[in-house]
Amino acid sequence: MASGTIPIDELSGGLDLYLTLESGQSYLWRREDGEMYGGQRASGAWYVTVVDGEVIRVRSRDGVLEWESTGDAASTVRRLLCLEDDLEAVVAAAPDDPLLAEAYETYRGLRLVDDPPFGTLIAFICSAQMRVDRIHGMVSTLAREYGEEIDFDGQTYHAFPTPDQLAAATEAELRDLGLGYRAPYVVRTAEMVADGEAHPEAARDLEYEVAREYLTRFVGVGDKVADCVLLFSLGFDEAVPLDTWIKSAIEEYYPDCERGSYADTSRAIRERLGGEYAGYAQTYIFHHLRTGE
Repeated sequence: MASGTIPIDELSGGLDLYLTLESGQSYLWRREDGEMYGGQRASGAWYVTVVDGEVIRVRSRDGVLEWESTGDAASTVRRLLCLEDDLEAVVAAAPDDPLLAEAYETYRGLRLVDDPPFGTLIAFICSAQMRVDRIHGMVSTLAREYGEEIDFDGQTYHAFPTPDQLAAATEAELRDLGLGYRAPYVVRTAEMVADGEAHPEAARDLEYEVAREYLTRFVGVGDKVADCVLLFSLGFDEAVPLDTWIKSAIEEYYPDCERGSYADTSRAIRERLGGEYAGYAQTYIFHHLRTGE
């Protein structure tokens, strides 16, 4: 077993691991006490994910981020949790906006995530009309049923399935697992990636709006899901997914940003939320409005 620690006070803006992993942006981690997205913190709780065949566990305790893994995961942990992001600079660059200022102050240490693109794509295809706990449950079920089993420290973990593994599933099987009308979207998208027809990773080096358009070629992916994939797995910090909560924020706080189409409204709200780090602003506002804290 490999392990290490990262002092949280050495991270610009700190880290709140609970907020980062349970704010509705990631569904590829699970909390080992089984209470992920239960709405309650658990001091020192371990969170676990599997990336490139390596089990990675992290927890925040006594001012330190601890990690354990089947291999040397120090750089992977930093990447997955965006620990190199300068949160102090992100907040300092924010526009003068009361709602955003309140969210940044209330949820100090909430960072974006950088999850694997394929798993993120499937997770957000599953997200339509679903609460965060149900989305997490679907993604965990897919891993359990189709992903590789990996033994680590006396426990068995499941990686999220590869495109080939998920493409072998049938629509009927996925419906039986609770995916409902999303089942054919998941199967067809997995087939597209497995067959080399397209891959979400290919969007990484494209210009932002071109990248969003590229991702909409996957079955079940519209502009909002594409923006989620860009923001939470491909490094597009300017992306602002226009989900129900952000649409409500636009209606109540930024009505002049409503332009009648996704593309035009997206441009307007990105500019209002600061441009370069608009995705950070979106994530804080989303969590602030969703939790009502």
